[in-house]
Amino acid sequence: MILTGRSPFLHARDLPQPAPGPHEVLIRVEACGVCRTDLHIVDGELSAPRLPLIPGHEIVGRVEQTGPGVSGLSTGQRVGVPWLGQTCGHCPYCAMGRENLCDAPLFTGYTRNGGYADYCVADAGYVFPLPEAADPVALAPLLCAGLIGFRSYRMAGPVQRLGLYGFGAASHILCQIARHQGVEVFAFTRDGDEAAQDFARALGAAWAGGSSEPAPALLDAAIIFAPVGALVPLALRAVRKGGRVVCGGIHMSDIPAFPYADLWHEREIVSVANLTRADGEAFFPLAEAARVRTQTARYPLDRANEALDDLRHGRLQGAAVLVP
Repeated sequence: MILTGRSPFLHARDLPQPAPGPHEVLIRVEACGVCRTDLHIVDGELSAPRLPLIPGHEIVGRVEQTGPGVSGLSTGQRVGVPWLGQTCGHCPYCAMGRENLCDAPLFTGYTRNGGYADYCVADAGYVFPLPEAADPVALAPLLCAGLIGFRSYRMAGPVQRLGLYGFGAASHILCQIARHQGVEVFAFTRDGDEAAQDFARALGAAWAGGSSEPAPALLDAAIIFAPVGALVPLALRAVRKGGRVVCGGIHMSDIPAFPYADLWHEREIVSVANLTRADGEAFFPLAEAARVRTQTARYPLDRANEALDDLRHGRLQGAAVLVP
C-alpha cells in the first residue's frame, strides 16, 4: 500500500520482492500496526516523507533472508521493526547516547519503506527480537504506541498520580504498565466519549473523564498523546507545583497562549522525540512482566485506508493492525 503524495489515500501496488543489502534483513510481515504518526504522514502534516512511500513502523514479522554482515539474527526468527530505522552513529547526539536525536536518521515508514506490505527490509541493528509464540497482531502496537508511551512515561519522572490525555493505543498500553507499578492513572478523553472512559476504567484507571474536566486530585505529571495543543494549558493546570507535562506526539496543533501563572512554581513542559534501542531493551521485559494486553482491531492489508480513516475519526478503542 503506497503513498504517492498526490492525495491522502494509499494505493495498492504489486512490486518486486525487495532484497536486503549489507547489514540488512528481509522480513516477511505478519502484522503492522496503524499509528497516528502514519496518519500525520498520509494527511500531509509531516512534510518530508520520502515518496513514493510504503508507510508503517509497528512491524512484526519473520526474518526471510539476511544480508552480508548480519549476525545475531537467523532465518525464521520473529522480529519487530520500530520507527527508528537507522542512525549515523557519529554525530554529537549519537556520541552522547541520545540516538533518538540523531542529526542524520532514517525512520521506518517515513524516510525508508515500512510495513504496509508483504515484505520489508530493515537495518539488522535496529530490530528487536520478539516472542516466538505470541500473537503478532497483539505485539504490533508495542513497537511504537508501547515504546513511545514508555519513553514518555520515563520522561515524566517519579510519579504516584499520572494523567493521560487521549486514551488511544499508547495510553491503553501505558495504563497497564503504570498500574503494574502502583501508579494511580487518571484518563482524559474527548468530552463525552463515555466508551473511551469506560475502556480506561476497565484497564485500571482510578478516574476517567473529559479533558475539560478537572481531575479529582492534583497530578504529579501528565502525558499528552492527543495531537491537540489546547490540552497543554489544561494539563498544566492539572499538575501540582513542580509537576511536568510531557508532549508525547510527533505532531501537535499550535499551543494557545496561557497565563504565566499556570507554568509558575517550577512546572515544566517537555517533548518526547522518537525512541532509542535502549528503550526497547527496557520496555519489552517490563511489558511481559506487567502482562500487557493490547486491544486491537484487525484489518486486511488492502483495507489500510479504512483503518486510517477509523483512526482519523476516533472510531477505534485501542489500536488498528493490518494483516497481509
